[in-house]
Amino acid sequence: MRRFVQRALKILPKLTAEQIHDLICTLSQENEKLEVVLDSMNEGVIVADRENRILLVNKPAERLLTMPLPEQLQEHHVCEIIRDPVLAGFVRDVLVNQETVQDREFSVDESGSVRTLSCSIVPLVQDGRIEGTILSAEDITDRKLREARLRRFESLASLTTLAAGVAHEIKNPLGSIGIHMQLIEKSLKQQSVEDSDGLLQYVTVVNEEVERLNKIVVDFLFAVRPMDIQPIDSDLGQIVHELLQFVQYELEQNYIELIEEISEDLPLLQLDERYIKQAVLNIVKNAIAAMPGGGELRVRIRTQGDDVVLCISDTGVGMDEATQNRIFEPYFTTRDFGSGLGLTLAYKIVKEHMAEIAVHSSPGDGSSFSIQFPVPQRSPKLLAYKGEPEE
Repeated sequence: MRRFVQRALKILPKLTAEQIHDLICTLSQENEKLEVVLDSMNEGVIVADRENRILLVNKPAERLLTMPLPEQLQEHHVCEIIRDPVLAGFVRDVLVNQETVQDREFSVDESGSVRTLSCSIVPLVQDGRIEGTILSAEDITDRKLREARLRRFESLASLTTLAAGVAHEIKNPLGSIGIHMQLIEKSLKQQSVEDSDGLLQYVTVVNEEVERLNKIVVDFLFAVRPMDIQPIDSDLGQIVHELLQFVQYELEQNYIELIEEISEDLPLLQLDERYIKQAVLNIVKNAIAAMPGGGELRVRIRTQGDDVVLCISDTGVGMDEATQNRIFEPYFTTRDFGSGLGLTLAYKIVKEHMAEIAVHSSPGDGSSFSIQFPVPQRSPKLLAYKGEPEE
């Protein structure tokens, strides 16, 4: 289109009146096509110039964002036509600070119904120069509702498995408690109070089983309750280093050598430190259990493209493919101890942080857990328009 106009301008003085008329009709048709395309989009689009005066508003933007539009759009600032005051204030701040924003969510009132909008604000670049701003908005209310329903369904499905697991796990320590309490009762009838060595042993077992039962219940509640994730700018390297210092003694007691490979100048991530420490601790505990005869625990953090990758590797017994496919399931465990919830909780925490977790392993060759955290976009991503070379 731009190329066509440039050519037309060069030959305009040589055109007849009829040719000029045809040219104007062609340009009008092309402009109409562009308007139809913009008005057919799901996203609302507002384009403003360098002074933030309005250049273009498509139909979805009128429905989602704006008040009744004035006749002379170019005389108005983009913030003047946005009907939601919170969104208008946000747009004003972004424009003043010349920031770029991607997929920021807002709740707006539309005819008495609350809708959720996902808004982005990016520079409009032409020939390498910033010529204005593009504000786009999409109504994601229905998508959010579908996602919430899906999470509820998944939670209910997991609860069935969890409930069965809890019933089974609680039954075993309760049975043990009952047996030992019977032994205590029998012992009390047969011996004097002074002869208490046997009694103390029985009581010790009961206490251990009660503690085990309590941990099962605590882990269960942690697994089923919604997580109150409160992410802030955080240094993943520092968080992991502090956690590894905490478990250093346990590693030494199990003859496990710790190798830390944490890159310097890692970008800050949006993390909830307490939950991230819990997830990493659960994976480290799993690694310790996989190396009963000692071994090597390697923890590496590095940047990889737009992600920060945390890799926790051990030289333990490893896992076959069937085990890997079930490793994050509630109450799945290959050991005779533990609740089987540790890696399930780690998986849930990672997903709540919009990160990805994967495991790579083979029998006898150890296991490696890899977590990819997305790096928040802090520098403007320019929406470029490359001009056609003149001919």
